[in-house]
Amino acid sequence: MLNRQGRPTQGSVSAHEPHATFTGNRALQQIEPLIFEIGHPETTGVDIDAPAPFNSRLGSHARQGEIGLPGLSEPETMRHYVRLSQKNYGIDTGLFPLGSCTMKHNARLNEKTARMPGFSDVHPLQPVSTVPGALEVMLELSRYLMTLTGMPAVALSPKAGAHGEACGMMAIKAAIAAKGEGATRNVVLVPVSRGRGRQGAARARHRRDHADQPQHLRHLRA
Repeated sequence: MLNRQGRPTQGSVSAHEPHATFTGNRALQQIEPLIFEIGHPETTGVDIDAPAPFNSRLGSHARQGEIGLPGLSEPETMRHYVRLSQKNYGIDTGLFPLGSCTMKHNARLNEKTARMPGFSDVHPLQPVSTVPGALEVMLELSRYLMTLTGMPAVALSPKAGAHGEACGMMAIKAAIAAKGEGATRNVVLVPVSRGRGRQGAARARHRRDHADQPQHLRHLRA
């Protein structure tokens, strides 16, 4: 029975034909159920002492029943999250053909720098007086960007590609309006493959035209 699983040993069976397995797993990619499907409330991987007597200040907001979270033993917990991590898709495991610019272009050195405590431990709501180093880096980056682009100011508030594209479309619209051309220059050519571009154009109240095929220069001028 076991000899018929996995790699075929019979000459009449092609090595390229798929073979069923006992578990349904394929190589190292194991089927991993949801944690709610494998955990049980009565199971725990840690021992926590009962709390000392105290007076609850929750009043009527205090939970009356069990919370119902799944419990796993320590080995089960480790295996569950390790298997999930093996399903992650990243630059080390494959190609990013479109989008995800941060993941495509951030070098390992930049990733290591971003994890430095001075950056990773900063909280958005902590006092400004406690983050002079982070502010200095942001100001220096702003000066670099203004020098490279010739712009009078820059914004570091956009959080991601889609956010940045929307802000860029709004800036372009404001620049066109400042030149008095807002009534005539209100069309944006967006390739169908670029979903975020269409969203940014819509946000800036531009009319979107899809550009699936190469456009002749005279058509763009018209």
